[in-house]
Amino acid sequence: MSFKIYTKTGDKGSTSLIGGVRVLKSHVRIESYGTIDELNSYIGMVNDMCANTEVTEWLREIQDRLFTIGSVLATNPDKEVKMKLPDLHDADVEWLESGIDKMNEVLPEMRSFILPGGNLASSTCHVARCVCRRAERLCVGMQGQQEYVPDLLIKYLNRLSDYLFVLCRYISHINNAEEVPWRARL
Repeated sequence: MSFKIYTKTGDKGSTSLIGGVRVLKSHVRIESYGTIDELNSYIGMVNDMCANTEVTEWLREIQDRLFTIGSVLATNPDKEVKMKLPDLHDADVEWLESGIDKMNEVLPEMRSFILPGGNLASSTCHVARCVCRRAERLCVGMQGQQEYVPDLLIKYLNRLSDYLFVLCRYISHINNAEEVPWRARL
């Protein structure tokens, strides 16, 4: 038996957080995990465009963590949740850092800012990086509004945006695409 995708419970502009509390769909928690979902979708596009087995393995790992982050953000921190939810670990941030270091070993030294681009996969990865930064800003803003967001979640998003930047360069590198340095007009 399949379940219905539509419930009609959100037809008046509200939805439920994990824990059962209803909030407006414009609530910052909904905006934050919606942005994580958008990021996850862009990462899926990068994966499809890149078509590299190694990169696919890395991106699938990240997509899994993004579902974890989405579940954290979708949970009402003031309610006890009966179901077991996944969580982030310091090792997840360390994994990103290790990946950045590994990719940087084969990349040419960066001597200036580079223009987003290179090829379609790299360009889409730049978009994902920007969405990641927006998600990070939303989560930092939530903390500023006294909404609970674990510090580790923000640290992960910060490192993920760095990872995605290096991945953009790596994708260009493995596809022999040119990196175009930004030259400031003086």
